[in-house]
Amino acid sequence: MKDYSILRSLDLFKGLFTKMDIDYPAMRKILQVKLTLDSRRVSTVMQNNTNQKDKDKDKNNFLKSLTIYFIMGLVMVALVLFGNNYFYQMTLVFGMFMFFMMTTLISDYSSVLLDLRDKEILLSKPINSRTLNMAKVLHIIIYTSMITMAMIGPSLIVGGIENGILFFLIYLIEIILLNLFLIVLTGLMYLLILRFFDGEKLRDIINYVQIILTITISVGYQLIGRVFDIVDLESIVLIDKWWSFILPPIWFAAPFEFFINNNQSTSVIIYSLMAVIVPIASIMVYIKTMPIFESNLQKLSGVGGKAKNNEKLSNKVGNIICRTKEERTFYRFTTNMIRNEREFKLRVYPSLGFSIAFPLIMLFNSARGSTLAQVINTKAYFNIYFAAFFLPGVLQFIGNSGNYKGAWIYEVMPIKNYEPIFKGAIKSVFINLFAPIILVVSIIFLIIFKFTIIDQLIVVYFNLILGTFIVFKLFKKDLPFSRAFETIEKRNGFLEILLSTAGIGLLILLHYFSMRIKYGLYIYLVLQLILIGISLKYLFKVQPEA
Repeated sequence: MKDYSILRSLDLFKGLFTKMDIDYPAMRKILQVKLTLDSRRVSTVMQNNTNQKDKDKDKNNFLKSLTIYFIMGLVMVALVLFGNNYFYQMTLVFGMFMFFMMTTLISDYSSVLLDLRDKEILLSKPINSRTLNMAKVLHIIIYTSMITMAMIGPSLIVGGIENGILFFLIYLIEIILLNLFLIVLTGLMYLLILRFFDGEKLRDIINYVQIILTITISVGYQLIGRVFDIVDLESIVLIDKWWSFILPPIWFAAPFEFFINNNQSTSVIIYSLMAVIVPIASIMVYIKTMPIFESNLQKLSGVGGKAKNNEKLSNKVGNIICRTKEERTFYRFTTNMIRNEREFKLRVYPSLGFSIAFPLIMLFNSARGSTLAQVINTKAYFNIYFAAFFLPGVLQFIGNSGNYKGAWIYEVMPIKNYEPIFKGAIKSVFINLFAPIILVVSIIFLIIFKFTIIDQLIVVYFNLILGTFIVFKLFKKDLPFSRAFETIEKRNGFLEILLSTAGIGLLILLHYFSMRIKYGLYIYLVLQLILIGISLKYLFKVQPEA
């Protein structure tokens, strides 16, 4: 096993760990194993850029993923060099960092924090819990510090050279505090969930929280720009709103304004104090609640109980829309898999969160400076199609599973006609994943537009069905959950994604131009129904592709 340089640096503090009653050799070995596993695990940002040959044991996939974060960090260099309005510049920098780091922690950090295998395997050996907990803490710190330096390092160095040592020191201290705050915030979020839920339901709640956090981060990042009044590039001023005090990027940008630009206004002082007090207070709360967290963590080993009401509703809908027994069987099979397949949910649910957030973000951006009455008289409801660009892409995951080796069942089943398999799977994905998202977004749009766009939303809904059919037609046909996730990029490349996006764009254009013809919308609606009927009859008469 490789002896990492970070571990050799840690050896310098061996005496300190020993005084803390920590078995340093055991802790070092645990960290070595964890870092080795990290190097072989494919990070979320690399999932679509990694093939099987890259997973050689000598390849460090984690270090490879840092190049993506480094590229993101180059954008922050431009923001740091933007001018001398540090408050505005650093708010954008910290906003970007929070967005990328929180999404990374949500997607990759959960498996580290909620891992029960350490306790089950190591505590049965002569290793005390203090040693194990310190190894887990150091692992998280190493993991997040490397990502942070890849992302922040370029702007930190360039900012220090261009803006002086004071800028460098404030930036360094603030990024350390922000990093600790984000780690603790993620931990406290899971602690709250663990406090009230257990077993299978807890796992579902974690997935739902990931969606909510994705939406919150996306919308929160949009709010940052609205805190500042941009007159011109030289005079960007802060507008004190009540909600500006709950935006962490503003807290951490305030000390630059206070110390460098000597702005000692009350709001800047409050923001600066919050940048220090909130992270330290959150760390103290987390330390005190750590024993509760560890005890509640055992709930993850519990199993689920009764079927949920929404599962029963889904099956009832499946019985209506599926015409044959075989189709209903694979509808229920796909429904069970997308509800219970952990890796599938971790890959797909963040996209579902964005599909809710982006239509609303784009609507608010297009309506900026307009009254509600003015918005109602526009075609701003077309922003709902931003959900369509996210949702059909989920179909590329339907052929993949973390338990793909169980696909041998297809080989022993007496199946000659694969049509009911594909039909049942696509209908299940649409009813259980696509339809609820569109329903939520549609309700919000209906309220905003005072229920004047019902016919438009019906056309949008049918276009989404046709868009799903386009993606199915263009993408490789894999039996549901029959391949490893790592094969996604080899199955569907840039051309398939480009053509499917163009196909959805064409449907949107047809919707738009149909409104310019008398009764054109209703003619297009009839045409949609005909195309859906033809697609259901002929599109699924295909064979799985090798």
